[in-house]
Amino acid sequence: QLQLVESGGGLVQPGGSLRLSCAASGFTLDYYTIGWFRQAPGKEREGVSCISRSGGSTNYADSVKGRFTISRDNAKNMVYLQMNSLKADDTAVYYCAAELVGRLDLCRTGGMDYWGKGTLVTVSS
Repeated sequence: QLQLVESGGGLVQPGGSLRLSCAASGFTLDYYTIGWFRQAPGKEREGVSCISRSGGSTNYADSVKGRFTISRDNAKNMVYLQMNSLKADDTAVYYCAAELVGRLDLCRTGGMDYWGKGTLVTVSS
């Protein structure tokens, strides 16, 4: 069974940090472009960041540029999202998603093959 499972969400104070993880099972991530997406209550889903198959190229939404860092470890079949300087506006359910041989420049539009169920990040004092 092909699965993506996110972890690492939780409650954090403004200015704090969290590291989200995305574990793949049932398939290898080597051939997949991976993205992190988020959806806040009452808002549309937003593409946060994407990473190429090799990990050599990345992109970010303007809202998180300079604060979030995406990375991957293909040997461990894992993808990560390091989130620093968190703000209340970052509160959302965060999803990882994978697209087979996907184009990095289109990744954040959301046309992905597999999606995880999400992990909740709440930024509040």
